[in-house]
Order: sequence, then C-alpha cells, then structure tokens
Amino acid sequence: MQYRVSHTTTYRYAEPVSVCHNELHLTPRDRPGQTLLRSQLLIGPSPSTLHRDLDYFGNAITFLTLQEPHDELKITAMSHVDIAGSATELPATPRWEIVVDRLRSERAAESLAAFELSMESPLVRTDAEVHAFAAQSFPPGRALLDAARELVHRIHAGFVYDPEATIVSTPVAQVLRERRGVCQDFAHVAIACLRSHGLAARYVSGYIQTVPPPGKERLLGADASHAWLAVYVPDHGWVDFDPTNDLVPDDSHVTLAWGRDYADVPPVKGVVVGGGEHTMDVAVDVTSLATRP
Repeated sequence: MQYRVSHTTTYRYAEPVSVCHNELHLTPRDRPGQTLLRSQLLIGPSPSTLHRDLDYFGNAITFLTLQEPHDELKITAMSHVDIAGSATELPATPRWEIVVDRLRSERAAESLAAFELSMESPLVRTDAEVHAFAAQSFPPGRALLDAARELVHRIHAGFVYDPEATIVSTPVAQVLRERRGVCQDFAHVAIACLRSHGLAARYVSGYIQTVPPPGKERLLGADASHAWLAVYVPDHGWVDFDPTNDLVPDDSHVTLAWGRDYADVPPVKGVVVGGGEHTMDVAVDVTSLATRP
C-alpha cells in the first residue's frame, strides 16, 4: 500500500516573532516493511537556516531558524511512502519473565538498546498502581505477546477517547486514574505497564489512513498525528500495538519516528523570541494511492 501524507502546522502570533528555532520530526522512517519514496518540507516564511540530521534513535530530524519578523509560521510536510502488508498474527514468544532475564543479561548491541527502553522516561513513570494494573495481564509464566495483547485490549476497552481530558504533559498516573485521554496517553500507559515489569517498550509516532477502505471502520486518530507502542521480543524484534484502536498495526499505519515517549519525537518543537499569545492549527491527511508513481 502506498500513501501520500500531508501534515500542516500553522502558528499565528498576536505580536511579531523576531527569532524562532524549531526542531521537526516530520519525515517518515525507512524501516522493515516501510519505504520512504520522497519527502518535502514547505516552510513560510523561508527559514534562514535549515539543517537535516538523524537523532539519537535514528529518526530523521530537521532544524530550522527564522530571523526575520513574522506573525505566522506555516510548516507543511509532504511524504510518499510504500508499506508492505504485514501479518497481524502474533508469533509465539517466551514467557515474559524469560524476556526480562535476557534483557538484563545480554550484551549484544540490539539488546542493550532495548534495555535502555525498559527504564522510566520523562513522560512515562511507573508506580505501584501502574504495576498492579499491568499485573492482571502478566501472571507468572504467560507468553510475552499474549500478555501484551491483553493489556492493549484492556486499555482500549476501559479507557475513553477524550481529546479534552489531557495535555501533552499529563502524567500516566492521572490517565490511569481517570481512564480518559488520547492516543499518546494510551501509548504512555501501555509503555509504563510494560516497563513496570522490566520489559522494553518504545513510543511510536505516525499516522493512520484518513479514509478507510470500503467496509472498514474509520480508526480513531485519523486527521491527526497518531501514536502507538512497540514491545521488544528477543530473536524477533519489535512488535507494534495500537491501544487506541485495539489492534496490531498493519499497512494502515505509517511510522514517523520512535523514542522513549512523546517528548523525544514531537512533530514540531521550538522556542521563539516575541510573539505574545499564539494559536496553533494542525491538519493531517493520509491518502492511499491506487497506482504506483
């Protein structure tokens, strides 16, 4: 499946901004099963500097600076990606305790990188309540992915999708207590649950198809950037789960970036000099392409 992705962020300021510096995670990753065919950034006003690089996790990142006064900044990322169909049947996996032991003992580069993602991060903290909630899905001896799949289902079934309930910095403990939030909150809760048991989980940002194929329901999170998570399985790799929609992502999900939590990979992050009060509008469209370019 091929998709054309358009992601536009518009800032409007009450007073002119004299200088701004921004960091963008708006270019989809190349990864197994996903190929970035082309990408383009349209920025107005034109930045004085523009620099592309890779961040710590290998995500494409763009730095830009504007040094002329402006009262509006519009950033549009256009991407074209090809996604191979992926099996949604989960592979057989060891007991989750065995995976924890291997994460703690193995020293291969992949294992060490995964072990780092078994620890707390700025937006994903664990506590007794998180551990207790997760423990219902992680009894002794249960296969890792069986347990993770049930955990994701419980979050989907027990939490209400409510865009007004949280902000980007809402703690996991509050989301767990109030059982309300959006895709990033549900991903953070699932990640916290997995890490509370010593497992490695990463936050994944991306998109899902805006208009579903005939006969399929529209997924929650369309028309905006989306978020889910992946759990590490030794000898297999990372397996993605989408708790917002209670599914294993397939070719309807476009991966943008991944990290410890949302704070590592916000689509746009920056600082400004001046500006006063401001508003931000975001528009996302993910369109499937019937034919190849």
